[in-house]
This record gives sequence, structure tokens and C-alpha cells, in this order.
Amino acid sequence: MALSRFCTSVRFLILFLCFPLISLCSNIPSRASTVKGFDSIYGFSEAPEYGNGVNCRSSDSLIHVATTLDSEYLRGSMAAVHSVLHHASCPEQIFVHFIAAEFDEASPRILNRLVRSIFPSLNFKVYIFREDTVINLISPSIRSALENPLNYARSYLGGILDPCVKRVIYLDSDLVVVDDIRKLWEVRIPEKKVIGAPEYCHANFTKYFTRAFWSDPVLSRAFGSRKRCYFNTGVMVLELERWRRGKYEMKIENWMQVQRKYRIYELGSLPPFLLVFSGNVEPIDHRWNQHGLGGDNVAGSCRALHPGPVSLLHWSGMGKPWVRLDQRRPCPLDYLWEPYDLYMPHHLRAL
Repeated sequence: MALSRFCTSVRFLILFLCFPLISLCSNIPSRASTVKGFDSIYGFSEAPEYGNGVNCRSSDSLIHVATTLDSEYLRGSMAAVHSVLHHASCPEQIFVHFIAAEFDEASPRILNRLVRSIFPSLNFKVYIFREDTVINLISPSIRSALENPLNYARSYLGGILDPCVKRVIYLDSDLVVVDDIRKLWEVRIPEKKVIGAPEYCHANFTKYFTRAFWSDPVLSRAFGSRKRCYFNTGVMVLELERWRRGKYEMKIENWMQVQRKYRIYELGSLPPFLLVFSGNVEPIDHRWNQHGLGGDNVAGSCRALHPGPVSLLHWSGMGKPWVRLDQRRPCPLDYLWEPYDLYMPHHLRAL
């Protein structure tokens, strides 16, 4: 089978193949050569080398992780990957799929080389998300960041990633993992479900949609008999084979078309996921998404952790830890993100 036929989608352009196809679609990771002497203008240091533990085997299956990659959140993405590798029992089995913006100010080639310079041994691949796929479906949101086309890439993972990737963990770029990612990877999702995520069934569900939605007798029946449970789309385990078979990308787009006409929500890419999946998500322990640490949509607001154990800290919300740390106005929990930060301030790069 020709490599180009296998990896090219009619809707997405894969710009870089960082590894031979066999490394992505088999159980044995391949090591790409290290980019030496790459002095990025972004000023990141090289991450420590992480090797497999004694109980890891070369025949173990790859753990596929997907996240976005753009210049604005680049620092967060690198910290997130660093945290995953730091706590992984078998880091050499992790394969990261980076989804980059088509018109980012940093060229895809620069981003590709930058990742290799920071993580010389990481198994990864960079994909380009074509913004024209979704740009005409995006409606204004309560925050401009929610209107970024790359924010919608999670809805298209079934078409972006190679067909041989049958399951993936999607992670936002404003989080750190403080537990072995394999535990999340091994969560079982029943055959009739497509997504696993921490869900919250006691949340005020009405706030995620407008009055126009709830007052319409047809639209408000969209959930049918399903239990209305909120889940945060920043951490999800996706069964991509089932996703592709069920054409869930199209189902999400259909609701985005309704939104364009009737204005039924104001929160970016989250509500269409709720409309399609709420009440049919495999619940995962809440420890895997301690979200909301960025605070409410108020500058400078801080949040505390929810009660219970923590495996993942997520700075969803307006505030980001790297911004508050640089401004010397951090929230207490921002210091838990700081150890995974690989960015070097400009005055330290020549030392």
C-alpha cells in the first residue's frame, strides 16, 4: 500500500511524517534522529530523557495521545507532554499526535523541529488542521479564544489521525498529568459507547444553552430520555473506530449548523459534544480531570482543587498558569504546573 494513499485524507493535509509508517501502526516505536543544534526562537530547554520501567515490553501496544500545537499555547502543550512522560511507567510506548493550525504564525516545519529539539526521543507526528473545514461553522462565543478554529480539531480526530489509530486520549494544552497515563489508556469503554470522560450529572445543565434552545419545543427535546450530564471535552478517551463508523463528526457539524441559524449556545466547541454525547459517556474517575483551575471568566480569579485524589490538573477557564507566573501574580495551584515548564526566560538562554 502506498504511503500517500494510506495517510492522505481528502479533508486534511498531513504535512510531516516524522516516522516510518510501521512505527505508528505497529507495537514497536521507532526513534527518529535528534535535531542537533536547533536554537529555537521560542527558547525551550531539552526535557530529561525518560526510559521504560523494568516491567515494560517492546511488544506492548502504543499509547496514543492527541493534543493541539500552536504558538499561543505552545508553552502549555510542551508542559503537558513533559508531565505525561515524567509520570509514565512506559514513556517509550507513548505516541503523541500534534494537531497544528494551518495559518499559525510559526510554520509547521518550525514547530516540528522545535518538538524534536525539546523531546529528542519522543515518538510523535505533526498534522495540519485545515481551518476551512470548520471556519464557516464557527459562531461568536463568550471568549474569543473559544472561536479559534484549532479549538474544534478534537471533533475531527477520526479523519485527521491515521486509520490505524483506533483509540486515542485527547488532552487540552493547559493541563498536566500527575499519574501514569496508562491507567487512563486502559479504561474500558463498553461497545455501545464512543467516549470516556469524567462526567458531572448534578451540574446546572441549562446554563450551557440559550433560552432560544430551551424554549423551542423541538430543540429542547434533543436529549430525549438521556440523562443530562456535563463533561469537559479537554480530557477524553475516544474510540476512533466507533467514531468513524458512527459518523460523529457529521453529527457534531449538524448541531453547529443549527447554532449558526438559531444561536442555541455561547461556549464554543463544548455544546455540540454535549448535544451528541451527553448521557451516553462512559464515566471515568473525576481524578482524571480536575478542571476549572483557570478560574471563572474573571481576570485574576483563583480556584481550589475539588475534594478527592488527583491524577490530572486542568487550567480550563480564562487564566493560564504560565501567564500568571510570568506576571508574578500566580494562583497557589499554578506552582503545581511550574515544575513541568520547559520554557527558559530570555536572559537565561545564553547561560
